Amino acid sequence: MVLHPKAKVRVAGQEVTFCCKASGTPVPKKYYWYHNGTLLERKVHRYGSRLVLRGLVPEQAGTYHCKASTEAGAIKSAPAQLTVLAQGQQSCKPEPEPSLVELPSECPQDAAGSRYYNVGRCPPAPCAGKAANQSGCGADAGRCCGVRRMEMREIPCAGSLLPVKVVAECGCGPCAQPRVLVQGRVTAADTGEPLRFGQIFLGGRKVGFTGYKGSFTIEVPPDTQRLVARFVDRQQRFVDAVKVLPFNRCGGAVYQEVKMLRKKEPVDLDSSRSNAIPLGEASGREPVGELVLPADAFLRPSGEVFRGTVKASVTFLDPRDMATASAASSDLSFTDAEGEIVPLWTYGMFAVDFREGETGAALQTGPVEVRMDAGQVRMPEHLQKMKLWSLNPETGLWEDEGVLRPAGGSRGKREERTFLVGNLEIRERRLFNLDVPEDRRCFVKVRAYSNEKFNPYEQLEGVVISLINLEPQPGYPANPRAWGRFDSVVTGPNGACLPAFCDGQRPDAYSAYVTATLGGEELEAVASSPKLNPNTVGVSQPYLGKLGYRRLDHDDPDLKKTAFQINVAKPDPNNVDETNGPIYPYRSLEECEEAPVSANHLRFYRVEVDKYEYNVVPFKESDLTSWTGDYLSWWPNPQEFRACFIKVQIEGPQEYMVRSRNVGGSHPRTRGQLYGLRDTRSVRDMLLENTSGACVEFKCSGMLFDQSLVDRTLVSIVPQGSCRRTAINSLLREYLSRHPPVAENNHTAAFTMLAPVDPLGHNYGIYTVTDQNPRLAKEIAIGRCFDGTSDGFSREMKADAGTAVTFTCQERPAGRESFFQRLLTAPAEA
Repeated sequence: MVLHPKAKVRVAGQEVTFCCKASGTPVPKKYYWYHNGTLLERKVHRYGSRLVLRGLVPEQAGTYHCKASTEAGAIKSAPAQLTVLAQGQQSCKPEPEPSLVELPSECPQDAAGSRYYNVGRCPPAPCAGKAANQSGCGADAGRCCGVRRMEMREIPCAGSLLPVKVVAECGCGPCAQPRVLVQGRVTAADTGEPLRFGQIFLGGRKVGFTGYKGSFTIEVPPDTQRLVARFVDRQQRFVDAVKVLPFNRCGGAVYQEVKMLRKKEPVDLDSSRSNAIPLGEASGREPVGELVLPADAFLRPSGEVFRGTVKASVTFLDPRDMATASAASSDLSFTDAEGEIVPLWTYGMFAVDFREGETGAALQTGPVEVRMDAGQVRMPEHLQKMKLWSLNPETGLWEDEGVLRPAGGSRGKREERTFLVGNLEIRERRLFNLDVPEDRRCFVKVRAYSNEKFNPYEQLEGVVISLINLEPQPGYPANPRAWGRFDSVVTGPNGACLPAFCDGQRPDAYSAYVTATLGGEELEAVASSPKLNPNTVGVSQPYLGKLGYRRLDHDDPDLKKTAFQINVAKPDPNNVDETNGPIYPYRSLEECEEAPVSANHLRFYRVEVDKYEYNVVPFKESDLTSWTGDYLSWWPNPQEFRACFIKVQIEGPQEYMVRSRNVGGSHPRTRGQLYGLRDTRSVRDMLLENTSGACVEFKCSGMLFDQSLVDRTLVSIVPQGSCRRTAINSLLREYLSRHPPVAENNHTAAFTMLAPVDPLGHNYGIYTVTDQNPRLAKEIAIGRCFDGTSDGFSREMKADAGTAVTFTCQERPAGRESFFQRLLTAPAEA
């Protein structure tokens, strides 16, 4: 499906047009349209690939999707929502929805004991189309609800007034069209070696190359529902990786680590003899099966039988090895006869590469046999459904190559065994799969939070949640025998719903291993030991006990805290304790997606010890549609984010809070006005006694949102407590003196500068990174700052490397509140 219908909003009496388009061989010509799952009569609506509804009435609201079919198969589109408003009904209410931001710690709490302030937001919902532009299926951006007017408020805070801009009115306007990107790195699954200058394909079209370190950036084409990318090693050391990459439809970049499977070293075969190649014999395990090649099975592309020595490389991905899940291709899905994309459970994948021994020319095969050991299938119901599949590298979908049927067999002198046997001809270099269609499906509700307070209004969007389905060892649910499937979903404003296999009879028939990453940073799961707290995990008892929730470090505190494992126990509809999440039946996806935050869900959170950010113009970095064009916006350009950090060395016996205060410095519209605050606790240098370092973010100098005039931000860096400035980087001091005006530094307890416009680098103690993802830009800059280098990345602080300014602090710092009270009341030029 290359064109999917789009969500529309119309007023009763108007008309609406939905479009879809499918490609295939032969070309699809039959289209069917459905309303809320019910087929619409073709004679009544006279539709083809385009559906037109005139004189709309409220009853026609709901979901619409199309299905295209040929004699080769069928495919369904994604559903599109139609909203039909009554005459005079508003699709975008002028009153903003509540949206809370946290105020600085020195601000007084309200009567309820909260430091959160309502700044409002406009939901980016579609607005009703105009009568003059009701039909057509082009790339019209449409109209969306957005900010029409903002107001400046001042909050009494520590003896001064803290400015904040709030949404005063919402209204309809052109929909934002943020760039949607997928970034990441491609490396070898075994050694971590980067794929240098590998080719990247979307469908059959080459779109670029990986970099020297394996990095890549893919711009997601408009209207994409399923992003399938193929990574090809031009040196043929790795098996082609076909990945279904998650992306954030709200815009910005999602980060993905792509692993490639190294090809197995080729063996020499005599083409005139029958040959058998084992599948999955590594690590002392019994092979999953074998590939049997009869005599004279190898063919040249012309069809001529090849006789001679064959270089045969057969690379098997064994799901009994848990480490191979990240290197598996596609998302293990196929299209059924009704056009639905349906999941598979794998028992192993293999890639073949046959070449002539002397010339290296590629070879094909005639009929060959794939034999699978039935003893490796521990679920009896899977034996009758086992099939052989091949991967279509352009669609990322698996295609049926035939059924595997039981047959007797033996392995040399070993006992007789039962094999499942299938046949195929290898005409092109594809990945093959031993898989079972599985219909016992559920959804798992997961949310990500900015910290472990788990406040509903501090959820993170753009987090990649990944779920690996596991087959547990009988009687040992925490010790999986093999993995069978994997999925990744990006969190939206209401979390994410991940598909998973489940069972209603045996709660531990399937388990799931779940992780979360944001811009390459792993988020932490809620602890399960020494005591399991249902309120913290987010799931009430007794259902939590049935799920068997365990964080990765449950038995070994040295293991990582960034994953959890659960039994995917299908909820019992007759048990009220199991009808409120976090597991939902497969047909209840809408209920899962729209579940309130009070419903059961599983949680990840970002570990940010003593770190705080305040923007005068509120902005959620995980949702680019929340960006507002304003002279005081911290990020002036929503298409490109430039993160700036300064490294501060502190000589003192403990760790200290350091704040940057950022105000307009040279632009006439912002001079003296606050952009925002950043607080960071210094990190102890493990090699230097009584020394710590802090990487403190400041607002970069540069063009403001109108892109007409540069502002050099006036940045004040002040550590908490009784501290005095003892050194300034000589290169930085010289640069600032050569680029006037120079900010006064009369106060020895602080360092003030008009921030450089140039990206100076580690020699100056300034670290600047530009990226389409603000969080990723920050993570890279912080890693360089910790390391004190221009391109390094470290989580261990090297306080004396690449430092901009040094402070010496006394043992007992002043109280944080009184310190920040003094800072806020200080004049801007201090």
